[in-house]
Amino acid sequence: MGLGTSFANMFLGMASEKMEPEEAKKFKLNAMALSRMGHIGITLLILSGLYLMTPYWAMLPEMPLLILKLILVTLLVVLIVIITRIGNKVKKGDFSQAALMPKLGKFTLITAMLIVALAVLIFH
Repeated sequence: MGLGTSFANMFLGMASEKMEPEEAKKFKLNAMALSRMGHIGITLLILSGLYLMTPYWAMLPEMPLLILKLILVTLLVVLIVIITRIGNKVKKGDFSQAALMPKLGKFTLITAMLIVALAVLIFH
């Protein structure tokens, strides 16, 4: 769900670039409703990850790719928190940091894709 949200935001961002500035602003504000799906996705990632990690905690020091995956999940959570805070400011009318959202969004997309790739490599 989180990865899908990143893809959706990327394509909606590309679509909004073809709109008039005022219309694009309104469109982007409405598209921020997708962030709820991303929050649900990251919550499911963490909850399922904690459960699925149960047999691996003892072996964690011997699994560098798993450590990297856990670090990337932490990074993803931090990025989502930052994007959410900026989004809340934008909803209140403070557009001073709005330009950061697409850049951070691209970074979250790459991070989420790396997490999925590492999960496949580790848990195949």
